Amino acid sequence: MASSAATALPEGAGYGVVVGIGFFFAFLMMGISWLQNRYTMYSTKQSEEFNTASRSVKPGLIASGIVSAWTWAATLLQSSTVGYTYGVAGPFWYAAGATVQILMFSILACKVKQNAPRCHTYLEIIYTRYGKLAHLVFMLFAFVTNILVGSQLLLGGSAVVTSLTGMSVYAAIFLIPCGVCAYVILGGLRATFLCDYSHTLILMIIMLYFMFNAYAVSPLIGSPGEMFELLKKAGTQRPIEGNKDGSYLTLKSNYGLVFGVIQLCSGSGTVFLDQAYWQRAIASRPTTAVRAYLLGGIAWFAIPFGFSTTMGLAAAALTDNPRFPTYPNPPTSSEISSGLAAAYAAQTLLGQGGAVALLIVLFMAVTSCASAELIAVSSLLTFDVYKAYIQPKATPKQLILVSHIMICVFGITMAVFACIWNAASIDLGWLFLVMGLLIGGAVFPTAFAITWKGQTRIGAISGCLGGLAAGLIAWLTTAQHYYGEITVATTGLEYPTLAGNLAAIMTGLIVSVCVSLIKPDNFDWEITRAINAQAAVTEGRELVQTQTTPDSTSDAEEKKVDETNTPEPTQATTPAHANSITQHEASALHIEVGTEEHPRKLRAAFKFACISSFVLTFLMDFLVPMPMFFTEYVFSKGFFTGWVVVSFIWVFVSSFISCFLPIWETRGFFGELFRAISGDLRKK
Repeated sequence: MASSAATALPEGAGYGVVVGIGFFFAFLMMGISWLQNRYTMYSTKQSEEFNTASRSVKPGLIASGIVSAWTWAATLLQSSTVGYTYGVAGPFWYAAGATVQILMFSILACKVKQNAPRCHTYLEIIYTRYGKLAHLVFMLFAFVTNILVGSQLLLGGSAVVTSLTGMSVYAAIFLIPCGVCAYVILGGLRATFLCDYSHTLILMIIMLYFMFNAYAVSPLIGSPGEMFELLKKAGTQRPIEGNKDGSYLTLKSNYGLVFGVIQLCSGSGTVFLDQAYWQRAIASRPTTAVRAYLLGGIAWFAIPFGFSTTMGLAAAALTDNPRFPTYPNPPTSSEISSGLAAAYAAQTLLGQGGAVALLIVLFMAVTSCASAELIAVSSLLTFDVYKAYIQPKATPKQLILVSHIMICVFGITMAVFACIWNAASIDLGWLFLVMGLLIGGAVFPTAFAITWKGQTRIGAISGCLGGLAAGLIAWLTTAQHYYGEITVATTGLEYPTLAGNLAAIMTGLIVSVCVSLIKPDNFDWEITRAINAQAAVTEGRELVQTQTTPDSTSDAEEKKVDETNTPEPTQATTPAHANSITQHEASALHIEVGTEEHPRKLRAAFKFACISSFVLTFLMDFLVPMPMFFTEYVFSKGFFTGWVVVSFIWVFVSSFISCFLPIWETRGFFGELFRAISGDLRKK
């Protein structure tokens, strides 16, 4: 997908970033994994640690991981595309339409801890509750989701790398996953959290660099007032169809609203059906899982909102500037759909420096999300294919080996699919809009599997397949009806994709509920609570037997370490399947025991999740935008300035949550680690 604009950087810069930074993180992870294995109770050689981070991660790091996993190439590129295309409505609807799912997932995160605390994947819950046929159907939707997400990452990332450096698009597609595969294999799920944190930190710094440059420093814009004037002028020269008076400065944007609804449907599928988000819920501490997802949702909103309010609007404001890469012509629709609006804005504002900064931030976004996808699919292939159907009695050592192999397999798979999309001239924008109608049917059946004991096996399966069929029919018939033909171009437009997305997700809901209500199930959650319980007990005992305590550690110190690393109680083991696990065994495996005494905490967390997610959703998707949409309000200069100030404040809050909070939460651990290392050095 070569751009018509001249490349801002030499080809070697593309290879340097893609290969150099990728393997820098691989070597960094090698060092972190060595420190972890030597100085902590968490060993990357254990299956439980590799795939679930021993279910012990604190909410700040989980929130940072959620921000990173949900920050795709599309978060930066597609949000800027809709900012360029729809004006101020684009960034808002991108952020609001895709934050809701993270907030709502806090409810599922709580229910997983209540009803299936020892599972590794959400498909294990499906298998235990509904059997093999449903397991295979849901597995199909899970893999389609991961393949589409993974290939989108590489497709969007490679398009911008190629645009900025002239690097071969196919070389970029295959080289980007290499370093990611290396560091995920070295460190497992905890590695992805730690690298997610470093990526998010770099992302925030560069995003603030762009924002301050555009709104405070650049001679081309330099202030919110000047941006307002430039956008006002752009609205008269290139009015936006469907916007009030063609203005860039209004939330009265018909197509912007349509995009928001598509984003809502598509995002629901990519969160609820992506093992990466379930894995973060599984890895978190039960009583803090809800807090982690709510913080993650609030923090993530700032990224597309702040980035696109800067880069997307800057691209629209500066299109007629001689420094704009496509000047004197505006960029073509295919260039914008490929996600190049942000690249053009970065080049115009900051020249080569802007191109380098965007290249780095984009690479951070692609690799951090790719790492989440790799470990997620590896877990599905390991536990839901290999262990479920090939080797049910697999040892932890075998599971680790299979996990490593599957990480490489999926890395190649998503690169191959990205190459196929590129060869077929299918771009990031088309995939982004179409994805929801392919997977939306399974959203509510998946959510009901862990929250509603009345859903039946037939209801779950028919909801998935009925939603898929309805989505495809609505999509293609709408394209034919409105545009008279079914092509890549017509099927990627707003109305066909809106019809397909809504049909898929709503049919899945209606069919699943109606079929289940004919003869409702009365499922006993103790069955899913027993998933992997015996295996966890066995692994805990094996780990206790193999653990060696350093000579210098006294009994009192060992007891203190056990107390420090034993998380708060939850519903991990009930009397029905506790099987006489001891506190020391639980500590060795980081299993949280005694939860039957603390159901009140999880019930309170569930209530908090429901109230918070619904209130925040109402504020973001109705109370703020709808009055401005229906009154057809066009921003004044003062209101636009306030809007930009809010974006800055939100980015600073997001930076605090995702960059400062994880450090603050683990400050005690760092002190212990430095003391352990210094003691080691003194002994040597």
